[in-house]
Amino acid sequence: MGIKPNDMDDMNMKTHETMHHTHSNLDAHSMNHKGHNHHAMMIADFKKRFYVVLFLAIPVVLLSPMIQHLVGFTWRFPGSSYVLLVISTIIFLYGGFPFLKGLKNELRQKNPGMMTLIGFAISVAYIYSAATVFGLKGTDFFWELATLILIMLLGHWMEMQSIAGASKSLELLVHLMPSDAHLLKDGNVHDVTTDSLKKDDIILIKPGEKVAADGVITEGESYINESMLTGESKPVKKIKGDKVIAGSINGNGAIQINVSNASKDSYLAQVIRLVDDAQKAKSKTQLLADKAARWLTAIALAAGIITFLCWYASGHSLEFSIARMVTVIVICCPHALGLAVPLVVAKSTSLAAKNGLLIKDRTAFENARKITTVVFDKTGTLTIGKFEVARIVPAKKDISENEIIQTAAALEQNSEHPIATGILQKAKELNTQIPAAENFKAIPGKGVEATIDGKQTLVVSPGYLKENNITFPEGFISNDSETIVFVIINHETAGYIALADAIRPESADAVATLKKENIKSILLTGDNSKVAKTVSDTLKMDGFIAEVLPHQKAEKIKELQSKGEFIAMTGDGINDAPALAEANVGIAVGSGSDIAAATAGIVLVNSNPEDIASLILFGKATYKKMLQNLIWATGYNVVAMPLAAGVLYHWGILLSPAAGAALMAISTIVVAINASILKIKK
Repeated sequence: MGIKPNDMDDMNMKTHETMHHTHSNLDAHSMNHKGHNHHAMMIADFKKRFYVVLFLAIPVVLLSPMIQHLVGFTWRFPGSSYVLLVISTIIFLYGGFPFLKGLKNELRQKNPGMMTLIGFAISVAYIYSAATVFGLKGTDFFWELATLILIMLLGHWMEMQSIAGASKSLELLVHLMPSDAHLLKDGNVHDVTTDSLKKDDIILIKPGEKVAADGVITEGESYINESMLTGESKPVKKIKGDKVIAGSINGNGAIQINVSNASKDSYLAQVIRLVDDAQKAKSKTQLLADKAARWLTAIALAAGIITFLCWYASGHSLEFSIARMVTVIVICCPHALGLAVPLVVAKSTSLAAKNGLLIKDRTAFENARKITTVVFDKTGTLTIGKFEVARIVPAKKDISENEIIQTAAALEQNSEHPIATGILQKAKELNTQIPAAENFKAIPGKGVEATIDGKQTLVVSPGYLKENNITFPEGFISNDSETIVFVIINHETAGYIALADAIRPESADAVATLKKENIKSILLTGDNSKVAKTVSDTLKMDGFIAEVLPHQKAEKIKELQSKGEFIAMTGDGINDAPALAEANVGIAVGSGSDIAAATAGIVLVNSNPEDIASLILFGKATYKKMLQNLIWATGYNVVAMPLAAGVLYHWGILLSPAAGAALMAISTIVVAINASILKIKK
């Protein structure tokens, strides 16, 4: 057929390299399953604690003297303070348990963070409030305690929900794996579950079915569509001895496979586990929130102690001094800081997953805002990665374009070859009637032959014309980016069809958007310079690097980085893996082989180059939101803490615990609203 040898070689190379990357020593699926169950249990636990505390917080708020004073009503009864103490004790021990446990763990690891701050603040608030019930002069903080625990439980629950939401995209990958397989045993076919397959089992894959396990073909041949795994959109011809991947889709041929590893060790299972691990990883901004919490813990302790000593030393009562100290410490534990980053993480992760961005590495996602140059792979990234009819050229006046496509489609309708697919697709678009072909036979390596309406008809490559001394049609032109097939009727050339890997319609918009953001776009391809120049010029890119071998791609990335560029590399095959690893941000296009290679930080499920521009803008917006929230959450402390400590006491300004709590509530609401308005710009 008229496909160029380097096209098929490149295609097979990508696929075979993908297969070499398939390790078989990880109990991925079961680990993922256990991790998933544990995660679900933790979400359920936080949810339950949140609702129990919400229910118990209502009487605490109603019985709180401070709230009653604020609202202007009184509702007391004998022993009401003891009822308040009992309910608050349950809230403290049951609702506060995760934070007290976290406080213990962080102190044991000598790494105080958010849990230390929360655990410390709720302990101080509880102990002080309990003391007021038993005679210490002062106002209790029970309602503060209840709302603090309630909001912190909500923050943690939301954060975990968001990670689970992103894992939904993993569930879609899980569904790629068929549940049943046809096991060949003693000459008979037995339908079994995919989970029960073992190494060296022989299974049958019927036409159109999903491949049930990684393995090697022992009988039959077919074209296999591995696009959902390798990002390579052309169906790949597989013959006896070739490897196949679980989850890929079989074409029209029936094949038998020797299973190379059980489903839990399959390539797909590893993909799922890898993405799952990455979603649990903390980003730099989350670490920044922990750092802020660590500082606030130290500041809260220091400020609390200094406040107490100053007031007590200046002759104020023990009760007044303790009340000031506790107010400072409780105010220093900001509800808003606990929610600042988790809320944005929750929103961004679920938004990203809904828009086909699998964020495996949150730090890579946040670094997207620093990108100065995006390096694009060509095939399957900027181009569609499959053959489409570019032009139909009749060689004689009495024959139309339609007739040429009709004739070619009649001969190609029994073939699964990528070129045949392109011709049949065009015939379908043109709504042409495909005539019947008889005496069909293949001309190995050159094309196909058949009889249509009693005429001998061929669809062949340019090589066939040269070998048989058939003259090329007048005005025949071809370029390196096209693959040509000729239609010959009764030994005369009727015309030819040029097929090409078309540029994606979204590619130009993607490059234009990047330009607007002052981000350069460069094409990096193994293809020849003419093709690279055509694609680069058509898309108005900033340059191209052509005829680069896979191992040289990483070198080219290093060269660009040495010029001070912050590089994002986008690619769709294992041969792009070294470059994806070398780049500052690796973006895999198509949920493919790069995840198995563990090199790309972000995967664009829809293989749409416009998503790269969206991703960068979204990364910028997300980072901005996180910083805004962190500034707002800590900024509230900067103002509230000195006022609570009584810096302006001599001017009659003293922040009461109630006013402090009101400010805290406002701060929390602002943070929540700010996170919720985050959007992906398309």
